[in-house]
Amino acid sequence: MENTLFYDKKTGWDRMSDAEQAAMMEYAEGYKAFLDEAKTERDAVRRLQAMAEANGFAAYTRGKEIHPGEKYYKINRNKAIILFVVGSDGMHSGINLSAAHLDAPRIDIRTVPLYEDNGMALFKTHYYGGIKKYQWTTIPMELRGIVCRMTENGVESVDVRIGDKPGDPVFVITDLLIHLATEQMGKTMMKGIEAENMNVLVGSKPSKSDIETSDKIKLWVMEFLNKEYGITEEDFLSAELTCVPAFKASDVGFDRSFIGAYGHDDRVCSYPAATALLDLKETPKKTSMVILVDKEEIGSDGVTGMQSHFFDTLVADLCRADGTLFEECIERSTCLSADVCNAFDPNYPNVSERRNDARVNCGVALVKYTGARGKSGSSDATAELMGKMRYQFHKNHVIWQTGQLGKVDQGGGGTVAMFMANRNIDTVDCGVPVLSMHAPFEVIAKLDLFAAYNAFKAFYQMEQ
Repeated sequence: MENTLFYDKKTGWDRMSDAEQAAMMEYAEGYKAFLDEAKTERDAVRRLQAMAEANGFAAYTRGKEIHPGEKYYKINRNKAIILFVVGSDGMHSGINLSAAHLDAPRIDIRTVPLYEDNGMALFKTHYYGGIKKYQWTTIPMELRGIVCRMTENGVESVDVRIGDKPGDPVFVITDLLIHLATEQMGKTMMKGIEAENMNVLVGSKPSKSDIETSDKIKLWVMEFLNKEYGITEEDFLSAELTCVPAFKASDVGFDRSFIGAYGHDDRVCSYPAATALLDLKETPKKTSMVILVDKEEIGSDGVTGMQSHFFDTLVADLCRADGTLFEECIERSTCLSADVCNAFDPNYPNVSERRNDARVNCGVALVKYTGARGKSGSSDATAELMGKMRYQFHKNHVIWQTGQLGKVDQGGGGTVAMFMANRNIDTVDCGVPVLSMHAPFEVIAKLDLFAAYNAFKAFYQMEQ
């Protein structure tokens, strides 16, 4: 007889049919393709827009009338996007909202980056987000982003993308050879690699130009960039360029049950949150929405972050079109803050709490609170909301578990949950457990990814 008095996290493999497992593996292939394409927030928005339009979504413009079942998207400065399906009950009943982020830790190129030193040309960099700096040396990287160059008629944006196509060169941050690293190896891991030394190697060939300069290698690089993209060195002043790992998303393990890739945090939540909305077959009672933003890894500030008024402005527009009071809509809304949590790693058990940390293959994780130590920086979801989500997941046979972020005094971290909760929206974190979080090559379980998709699909159909 099954013990219904105890709670235990159980593997989801025992609760999936062969057909469900086949669907899970197929879904994972689409996700891997998305990861390879969407390595920056701009790339992700561009891909999501194409996916939305292929599924019947249209761009929303202010003042447009809205009707139940209509599907729209709204883009903020090419770095954040909102997708939504208008519900049959109108805006006064609130929104079922999922909120995730599209940015990931990376190596940004500085405003005045290019210099020549001892026969090599390099880019100065500034790392973005919380990283272990030593993990970003000696790995192949792509260069992606845009350059806004001046023309006679104004400003023109040029896309730059090098390193992802067959035959493309890649870029690298070098490290000190072990033979000369006695002093370096004696430093702490935090100080072993200095941020000012994380310079990206970009060339060593001198120009054959007759231009008088001592920086012939730097000149060759600029000649190449000018020929390929029409840019000059001054155009770096109005550019957003970044180096991201050149790895392709790959299956991990003999059984192919894991995916290793760059950017799982937080695209492993963004993708299922978005695709679950795109796949809605019937008009939901409550308006269903996903907001995917930038800047979470550095505090959610800025015009494209979750603390901007992008979300509020759009919802206010929808409420006006529907004749609903904005505050009434907001207070009746529910948000799943779709962000990852740590997966218990048997290689590092001392920082985790076995009873409460999420485990791989046990499903999507509801995380009541994040924060650091005394729950600092957390919204701490109510018991009522936890109960409501338990019921919705149970009713729809979602494979799920609970999670947290390691031992209480070990460290911690935050998500966008508190920014949505501060708007008077009931909010709880819900996401996929990740191994090696914030590394250039993170790992997730395909089962947990597919469980997240099913969780968001059930959430968008929630009526209360």
